[in-house]
Amino acid sequence: MTTMIVYATIEGQTGKIARFVEDQLRRQDIAVQVVDAGDKAVSVSFEGVDKVILAASVHERRHPKPFEVFLTAHRHELAPIDTLLLSVSLSAAFPEGLEEAREYVIEMNMRTDMKADRDVLVAGAVRTNQYDFYARQVLRHVVLRDKDFDPNVEEYEFTDWDVLAVEVSKFMEPATSAA
Repeated sequence: MTTMIVYATIEGQTGKIARFVEDQLRRQDIAVQVVDAGDKAVSVSFEGVDKVILAASVHERRHPKPFEVFLTAHRHELAPIDTLLLSVSLSAAFPEGLEEAREYVIEMNMRTDMKADRDVLVAGAVRTNQYDFYARQVLRHVVLRDKDFDPNVEEYEFTDWDVLAVEVSKFMEPATSAA
C-alpha cells in the first residue's frame, strides 16, 4: 500500500503534523510519499497511490492558496482515491469553535470543487514569538477570545497527537465490504 501526504503549512505546525503522520505510517511499513503543495517545482503522480492524506492549516478562514490550487488541479485524479483531510486551525481547539472550523472545510470544498472522503478538524498551535504586537492582540482577543492563555508563552501546541494518531489509524484500516 502506498499513501501520499499532501500538505501546506504557514507557520510550521501542519508541516510537523505531516511529518508525525509520515512517521506513524512508516512505523507500520506503509510506503509514503510526501508532497509540499506549496512547492511549484514538484511533479505529482497518483499512479499506485492507494490513499491520500491532505493536511492544511487555516488562516483568516482559508486554507493556503497553493493547497487549494493543488486540490482544484488534481480533483479528478483524487476522486477515485480514498482521501482524508486534516484541517488544522485554532478554532478546532475549542468546542465552541468546532462549527466555525467545519465552515472552513465547507468553504474550501466549494472553492475547489473537491471533497475528501473523510475530514478531521485538528487543533493547531500558536507561535507568539513570530507575531508582532498587533497579531498577538488579534490572537488573544479575536482568535482565542480571551481564553485562559499566557501570551508570553512563545509556542503552544493545541494539537492532540493521540487523537490524531487514532484518526489516521482509522483512515488507514482496510475497507470492509458488506456481505
